[in-house]
Amino acid sequence: MTIGVVVLTMGDRPDELRALLESVAAQEGDPPTVVVLGQGVELPPLPAWVHSINLPENLGIPGGRNTGVRALPDTNDIVVVLDDDGLLPRTDTLRLVREAFAENPHLGIVSFRIADENGLSQRRHVPRLGGSDPLRSGPVTTYLGGGHAIRTTLFDQIGDFPAPFFYAHEETDFAWRALDAGWEIHYRADLVLQHPRTAASRHAVYYRNTGRNRVWLAKRHLPAVLVPVYLATWAAYTLAQRPPLTGLTAWWAGFFEGVRRPCPPRRPISWRTVWQMTRLGRPPVI
Repeated sequence: MTIGVVVLTMGDRPDELRALLESVAAQEGDPPTVVVLGQGVELPPLPAWVHSINLPENLGIPGGRNTGVRALPDTNDIVVVLDDDGLLPRTDTLRLVREAFAENPHLGIVSFRIADENGLSQRRHVPRLGGSDPLRSGPVTTYLGGGHAIRTTLFDQIGDFPAPFFYAHEETDFAWRALDAGWEIHYRADLVLQHPRTAASRHAVYYRNTGRNRVWLAKRHLPAVLVPVYLATWAAYTLAQRPPLTGLTAWWAGFFEGVRRPCPPRRPISWRTVWQMTRLGRPPVI
């Protein structure tokens, strides 16, 4: 199966980007097609085998990824998305990705394990409730944005990443649509993306976009009766985390922005999908 790799960059990590591309070039098997997109910045000189795209503006994570996916050849069977400050420490990662999709025709998305240079994974990087046991692989209900692989036929069936989200929860939106269309999502502990230990709140738009996109996610995809339950749960969770006052103010501003502004289309997932997610350990109210 053929692989295309998409990398977004803000141009502020040229050394890390170069190291990532070297780790991609070192992968076993046929070389993938690699597209690097500069989000409103001029890209540094890159290897000749890399397709460079300078976007005129920052389209956000989902918008940039949509552009990257469309820039890949139609013949690609799999799209791999990697953070520009990540690294593939093993040379067999893309081979294992190919094998996973070839062996399971129902597999739609594979989530990598994100670990720091010491091999440790942050709790938020394990796509299960409680962040339990990062070394345990298995089916999940969402995936990690920093390192994942998607069967390209999903884009034809369920559409693009939600560009209006700009940043935060675009993976969950795409994952819920994939599950509702009958696809499986697997977390693979042996597919490692080495990534520096960071805090999600380092992004200036973190709190506002998190609050807004939670509301949009619920309004777009949850059965009506579950929307208030989901939002109440996340509001309580946010308050329990005791964010700084500036962060909490931004979160509530984003929350009410999501209530006021629509983000169509509304396509609620089925109750079958709700039950499937519940059986996998994460009902869509948590």
